[in-house]
Amino acid sequence: MKGHAKHSQHRIEVFVNTIEQLFNSMDPSPFPERDLDHDAEEFIVSWAQEFPRKDPISLVVHVNKLPGHGDVQRDVETAIHHYFAYRANINRLEFRHLLKQGRISLMIGLLFLGACLLISELLLRRSGGTLLIVFRESLTIAGWVAMWRPMQIFLYEWWPLRRMGRLFEKLSRMHVEVRSHGS
Repeated sequence: MKGHAKHSQHRIEVFVNTIEQLFNSMDPSPFPERDLDHDAEEFIVSWAQEFPRKDPISLVVHVNKLPGHGDVQRDVETAIHHYFAYRANINRLEFRHLLKQGRISLMIGLLFLGACLLISELLLRRSGGTLLIVFRESLTIAGWVAMWRPMQIFLYEWWPLRRMGRLFEKLSRMHVEVRSHGS
């Protein structure tokens, strides 16, 4: 598989010998529901990421040998749209799961932080030596460390996942053209 993209036209071009090279040969599903080949997906997604997010893109599949039956143009476009719509749906599920995990982590973190600060405050009222001070400060640090995971989710992890989901949605609607270059 070879390919290139023309930035001025926002077009991704893929060169294959046969249409089957675009799809996962291990997938037993009917043609329009087959998964894209991993390399083909990676190629298309990586080029799509190079273009401005809001600009439309199209995919041109150059093929040397077309199958002798069916409407190849319609079948390939349907299969590619179906695949990226499926990937967008999986991404939405992952996004919802991440947010749920963030909410649960936040509740656990807040409860743990509260408990640590409460115990630390109770220890502050006791007179004690260096060991008690170290223990009290360790509780405070441990409580704040427990907030690391929810903060990571809500500050950093959600937006790359969301951006990829939007890209999959865009790819599920892109124009797909099949061009024959051989017998």
